[in-house]
Amino acid sequence: MTESPLPATALRADLSIDQHVALKTAATRLQREFDGTFGVETIERFLHSSYEQFAGRATIVNFLPLLAERFARQRLQALAKVEGLHHTGTPTVLFLCTHNAGRSQMALGLFTHLAGEHAIAWSGGSEPGDEINPAAVEAMAEIGIDITGEYPKPWTEEILKAADVIVTMGCGDACPVYPGRRYEDWDLPDPAGLDVAAIRPIRAEIETRVRALLAELDVPTA
Repeated sequence: MTESPLPATALRADLSIDQHVALKTAATRLQREFDGTFGVETIERFLHSSYEQFAGRATIVNFLPLLAERFARQRLQALAKVEGLHHTGTPTVLFLCTHNAGRSQMALGLFTHLAGEHAIAWSGGSEPGDEINPAAVEAMAEIGIDITGEYPKPWTEEILKAADVIVTMGCGDACPVYPGRRYEDWDLPDPAGLDVAAIRPIRAEIETRVRALLAELDVPTA
């Protein structure tokens, strides 16, 4: 291999050369973004542990380094907030459900669309699925919101600690409880297995609840 040596943490027997290079490139980008906030070892540890979160259930392995980079970035942003290294005062809301494939993804899409840069939204699942519910994607596209770039993912401790509000949707006893967080439980039907027509009322209810939450947080909406 002619490229410069990869860090020891990136030398994994289960990865192809292309994946090694992609992870090295991702690590370099994250190091630039978080320069002065976190060291190389922390960044690489989060990147590789994020990779592990998706490796066992990915259907297209070529996307794994990109997913790992995106998730690691979110986790590092959360850690920076938790450790008081970066805090803008922008409220952060975490939407949780079981598979992070339907309800929580629709809530994330609506919240982000309505709040813009005035608030931050994340999502996660207790048992992340393999893909976002295609009917949920279609239902959101009907109202001009594209969630095709999202992906089912777990929640992690730093993300839970960084959230100001945690909204749960059907994850039951698996939903985490952290002291000092505001919790809301939204009792909504699971859109799994439903067609777009049946999902529209769920989408409408989610939008109503998201708008109410934004108003309570005093966040201006689009």
